[in-house]
Amino acid sequence: MSTRTPWWIRVPVLFFLIFGLMEFFIDSGDKPAILEYPITQFFMLLVLMILIAIELILASIENIMFQTLSEEGKERYLEAKDKKFEWTWAKNLMKRLTKSRSIEREGEIVLDHNYDGIRELDNVLPPWWVYLFYATIVFAVVYLVRFHVIGEYDQKLEYEQEVAAAQMAIEEYKRTAKDLVDASTVEFLSDESDLAAGEKIFQANCVACHMADGGGGIGPNLTDKYWILGGGIKNIFTTISEGGRDGKGMIAWKQTLKPVEMAQVSSYVMTLGGTTPANPKEPEGEIWVDPNAPEESNGTESETEEAAPEAMEQATDSTDVAMN
Repeated sequence: MSTRTPWWIRVPVLFFLIFGLMEFFIDSGDKPAILEYPITQFFMLLVLMILIAIELILASIENIMFQTLSEEGKERYLEAKDKKFEWTWAKNLMKRLTKSRSIEREGEIVLDHNYDGIRELDNVLPPWWVYLFYATIVFAVVYLVRFHVIGEYDQKLEYEQEVAAAQMAIEEYKRTAKDLVDASTVEFLSDESDLAAGEKIFQANCVACHMADGGGGIGPNLTDKYWILGGGIKNIFTTISEGGRDGKGMIAWKQTLKPVEMAQVSSYVMTLGGTTPANPKEPEGEIWVDPNAPEESNGTESETEEAAPEAMEQATDSTDVAMN
């Protein structure tokens, strides 16, 4: 009737095993099932009570059967129950891995050497050490063939691949982590949610100087093609972040607005270009042309220049014909 595993180990192990199976099979989203569905708490409490009841029943049956044994049987049972548990498999495994001799058998491997009473044992190398040594030889052979004979892959190529993968991961992270944006990485945000957020920021912080429609007041007109510090998303972001001209420009908003908020309001400012404000302020600064924009085709002028000599030749030919 005795078991090798005590009850205080069996009960927790079975309890948490059932708990893990419950969490695995019950779909509760991001929350644990025991928190999402209160009925599971009652279920686990019932499981715990059943496990304790089973242990009590087993203990009672064991006690009853013990009373039916003879005195000799009771002694054998108590002796077996009190016998200390030993990890025999672990001891056997250690013996096979080390091949060590017990102290009682050391006389079998004592050598004749004697140094002031110190004698030497002829122990064999531990098998685990020998197996590990063989494994290093196999690894060395594979490494030699792979990197020095075939030679299609080396540390330099591995480094370049790792750097490229890391760079892609960084770019992907920067693309999704908008708060890491700066003047060199900012891009126009075309999503409606970003533009709506930029409009709210503009209405809350910028209308005092630029008017609600961007026509300009104390600050310049934001709807025309003229810019004091340059147009485009990067220049607008820099102006908002670092402030305008020293002494008479707007303040730096980088201490007040987050990078993503500055990117949103910069994108909204760009949408004001070309609109018609109620009272537009006179242009200030210079016309800004995006250096990265594709050049406009000059095909009309070139075609005109090419067509002019041909027309003159045709006119000369017709004059000669008329004179003849």
